[in-house]
Amino acid sequence: MNAVSDHYLRHIAQSGDPEALLTDLMRTFGDDVWNYARCMTGRPDAADDIAQDVFWKAYRGLSSFRGECSVKTWLLRITRRTALNYMRSAFVRKVTPVGLFAPKAAGAHRSAELAALDRQAERDVWAAVLALPGKYREAIVLDAHYELSYREIADLLGISEGTVKSRLHRARAKVEKMLKEEDGG
Repeated sequence: MNAVSDHYLRHIAQSGDPEALLTDLMRTFGDDVWNYARCMTGRPDAADDIAQDVFWKAYRGLSSFRGECSVKTWLLRITRRTALNYMRSAFVRKVTPVGLFAPKAAGAHRSAELAALDRQAERDVWAAVLALPGKYREAIVLDAHYELSYREIADLLGISEGTVKSRLHRARAKVEKMLKEEDGG
């Protein structure tokens, strides 16, 4: 199974094998949960702990999943709350995340030089994204990396769709400005 359907989740949560579902959730959404936790905290070790906590919370809360959002959005919402709680704790140091997302593999027909330039450009963009203030960074990561709709982002962040659009517009403008300044122009 490639993805856990919302219907399947509700069915298993109510009458099936929750351990099998947990395995499916972790296999399907583990990278998304970990990357979002890493984005929010800037720490791979924290992302490990948060991801484990998220899936434990999801397992315990299977019966409460109402299907009002996608499974992915539900898990990212749990991730966000867990990461925010983690960051509020007294033990967390502020660390700037670097190199969060690995660049996608270049096409087989591209020269090594062009592929290297593409990877560097992508790293530059993500470095600029990660340098944004949290509210902009979070919105653009949910949009660009997780491909959530404006409605899903709004629900996840507890803001209006208009605010999502505004934050995305400002985030993109800030990233563009940072990249132009980096290129000297």
